Amino acid sequence: MSDTGGAIGIHDERTDGALRAREDGQVVGEIVYFTLSEPAPALVPVHTEVPSAHAGRGIAGALARELYAIAAREGRAVVPLCPYVAKWAERHPDEAPVPSAALVEAALAQAKADPSAW
Repeated sequence: MSDTGGAIGIHDERTDGALRAREDGQVVGEIVYFTLSEPAPALVPVHTEVPSAHAGRGIAGALARELYAIAAREGRAVVPLCPYVAKWAERHPDEAPVPSAALVEAALAQAKADPSAW
């Protein structure tokens, strides 16, 4: 994925609420998210960012794919409030199960109640 020869690693930095892509120690992209415990465990991505210097390299897509993979490994749903992740999910329905309406409602309520979470 890298055009500079460095390997890109994706790291779940849950305590920071971010899934980050790093190359040569530098953050080259991230998805900011929060967790939801009720009505079911979920990851709720709210923002995706890739600096313009790293755009067009597939980093945002790799982050979205890994977010869904992490959720699947942990038995969690993903409620994509982030427009990028929502579009990615629409294009990859086999990898991105649609969350229940109750989960979407709970995620929206939590985001509204605590905007500092994202």
